[in-house]
Amino acid sequence: MLNKNYTPKRTVCKVTFTLPEDVASSDVKLVGDFNDWDTGADELEKKKGKWEITKRLKPENEYRFRYLIDGEVWENDDSADTYVANDFGTEDSVLEIGK
Repeated sequence: MLNKNYTPKRTVCKVTFTLPEDVASSDVKLVGDFNDWDTGADELEKKKGKWEITKRLKPENEYRFRYLIDGEVWENDDSADTYVANDFGTEDSVLEIGK
């Protein structure tokens, strides 16, 4: 699930990425354009029955991303704004942040 919250001047959008607790046994990483697809950069925290992380992103952009679950399985977000094909024969989730 994606939750977008803009700062009052709309210079930053705080995006919370959330997955149910049962999707992973050990860890979930958020990987995408915003962290140069670094599988070690953004780890979701397990709390209150879910995996969650909040990122501060620039408005007026689109970001491709995926989740790496337990270091083995790549998954998309069911609530992504759209999906686009990638070079690996699958799709990436796309997050669209407007003005």
